[in-house]
Amino acid sequence: MARPESVPELTEALRRVGYLADRGLATTLHVALQLGRPVLLEGEVGVGKTEVARALSELLDRRLIRLQCYEGIDTQQALYEWDYARQMLQIRALSEHQLTDEGSVDALFGPRFLVERPLLEAVRAGDRAVLLVDEVDRADDEFEAFLLELLSEFQITIPEIGPVRAEQPPLVILTSNRTRELHDALKRRCLYHWVGFPSPEREVEIVLVRAPDVSERLARSVVAAVNRLRAMDLAKAPGVAETVDWVNTLGVVGAEDLHHEAVPNTLGAVIKDRDDLELVAGDLDRVTSGD
Repeated sequence: MARPESVPELTEALRRVGYLADRGLATTLHVALQLGRPVLLEGEVGVGKTEVARALSELLDRRLIRLQCYEGIDTQQALYEWDYARQMLQIRALSEHQLTDEGSVDALFGPRFLVERPLLEAVRAGDRAVLLVDEVDRADDEFEAFLLELLSEFQITIPEIGPVRAEQPPLVILTSNRTRELHDALKRRCLYHWVGFPSPEREVEIVLVRAPDVSERLARSVVAAVNRLRAMDLAKAPGVAETVDWVNTLGVVGAEDLHHEAVPNTLGAVIKDRDDLELVAGDLDRVTSGD
């Protein structure tokens, strides 16, 4: 579809693909689309940061390319690598005369043997893609510096082939759970938005969009209970994703409210830590008391 030309248009278009964005997030995304700037989304786990990229790729009919960051990720794993197994098979297939031929050797480092990783794939796709750099805070400082350079130029030089440059850059969404502080240089390169927990009313809306088969009564009960859980001293506060999971789980077991006998056995859908589970199970009446 055509790119939305205003914040209200973008907000409504995102809603149609199942993502409810508040005014601040929709404004940030609109500016990013207009100016071609990367977006850095920070916030708690499970508040919908990653889902933004999925929704935009569907809305704009662009390919979603995801780079999942982790401790120890390096540029080769993110950019490209050579298919050494196929190269060795090719070498064995070449005759002695062919091995001395410079053209045959050069062909071993041609596109046929190049394995694209997400960043090279995104550069080649250009504005036909949405690049999601997920949990960038889990990567180290060296990789972050490399990523900053790539986002500035959108050009990659492959020594055996030459430079590869995006004529029009992809839309880039970076997410961070703030396990460490990102460098100011990367933040300056991006438009920044903090994605917090939604208000209870907005969370009910989100649940009803993502779980349309459940009743509004159950959705409201679960959202209220999840907000009580977030107020407790838990190691991991449940996000919106867990709220939706709990609602769907309760729907599967036939619960219409939080007084159903199966509720204690469904806590694993919303609580993902053993100590938290024991704490909540021991005080479940308080959690469900408003239902």
